[in-house]
Amino acid sequence: MRTKLLIDQHCHGAFGVDFNKANVDEILYLTREITKYGVGGIYPTLVTDNIMNIKHQIEVIKQAAEKQTNDMAKILGIHMEAIFLNVEKCGIHNPKYFMPPTIENYKLIEDPFIKIQTLAPEFDEGLIRYLWNKGVIVQAGHCISGHLTGCRGVTHLFNAMSGIAHRGVSTALSALINDNVYTEIIADGVHVSDDALKLVFKLKPIDKIILISDSVPITKSNLTEMTFADHRIFYDGVRATSKEGTLAGSTALLPDIIKKLHSINLFDPQLIENPYIYHRIDLPGSIEWDEDWNIEKVELN
Repeated sequence: MRTKLLIDQHCHGAFGVDFNKANVDEILYLTREITKYGVGGIYPTLVTDNIMNIKHQIEVIKQAAEKQTNDMAKILGIHMEAIFLNVEKCGIHNPKYFMPPTIENYKLIEDPFIKIQTLAPEFDEGLIRYLWNKGVIVQAGHCISGHLTGCRGVTHLFNAMSGIAHRGVSTALSALINDNVYTEIIADGVHVSDDALKLVFKLKPIDKIILISDSVPITKSNLTEMTFADHRIFYDGVRATSKEGTLAGSTALLPDIIKKLHSINLFDPQLIENPYIYHRIDLPGSIEWDEDWNIEKVELN
């Protein structure tokens, strides 16, 4: 089976590299290593941090993008999963840096390289419309609102959002029943149960499901603990959590997730195509897979 290269639109790091802290050389190292896993394009994803560091890391990521060579996964833009979130669903993010999602506050970090902005729509004060006009994809995440007007997608479905309720509205329920809303999902077997995955694949059009890794820096490294998002994170070989047990993100990359879905008869090659459609982009290169969805060969050009 030959497919396009994988695109990961929600990746905090891997191989010991943290996009919130990394220098240019470290980011280039990550983008070269990740091609071994069939990933040809990434959107480095920043967690909540102070404004000064966010602005600094935006510049570092842009500098890395300018220095990339053909043997690296292309940096396609930044996913800003930061600042404009709801403390009730903060997850691993540090809420002391949260700000209302206003145009004025967004301008503190605004940059054309930000291509995706996750926010809590219940607090929106005009920012969603502003981002649409700027061509930035808006995703609802770390939130409780079931009103998703203006949100093209949701960030890691079920995780850090209000769940399915049989009365009223909720983020997850609205995302599931609205065929126009794209749903990121971390199908690593840790963040979402097999039964919940089966529900998603029954309810959502296959072309509206976006596989993401949400990988944290500890992924595919020799580390068993590190600091991430101002928390000490511990990896037990299966999951990475804070000492309180909060999931910090995934320790799988996209081919691991594809194998997981294949094992429960849910994988469809359309899932590889979906990010290309979502972002209206194309990349050269391809992946050769065996019948069990193991990567046999990666061609970048």
